[in-house]
Amino acid sequence: MKLTTKGRYSVMAMLDLALNESRGPITLSEISGRQDISLSYLEQLFSKLRKQGLVKSSRGPGGGYELAQEAGDISISKIILAVDESVDIRRCKGDGNCHGGHGCITHDLWTDLSGQINNFLESISIGELMKRRDMSDTKLCNNIQL
Repeated sequence: MKLTTKGRYSVMAMLDLALNESRGPITLSEISGRQDISLSYLEQLFSKLRKQGLVKSSRGPGGGYELAQEAGDISISKIILAVDESVDIRRCKGDGNCHGGHGCITHDLWTDLSGQINNFLESISIGELMKRRDMSDTKLCNNIQL
């Protein structure tokens, strides 16, 4: 399994948004500059996040994006799913056809692991991430490999 940049960048951008929400609406160019994420890529991601009700936008001077829910109510899993990312490590994606049309002998192991990963990501919110570490440096790490 590999969590792609789509999932990683979405989580980073949402955490950046949460960390700066006291300043009012945040522009994507601000997030882009702080996190070194392409502005056009952020626009694509935030379109999906908005459609899933995780962010809201305002136009005009002083406009930008804000969280549409409390940070404590937005799980990492919600963010990843909102951008059409999957953390399912099974090659067959649950179809059970990974070995010549049948389930492989380790299918149940990978099913259980995928469930554990999903439970873990569902149990952590943006609000919790904000509390877990010193966020004085708003340059967030994007070097994770799953």
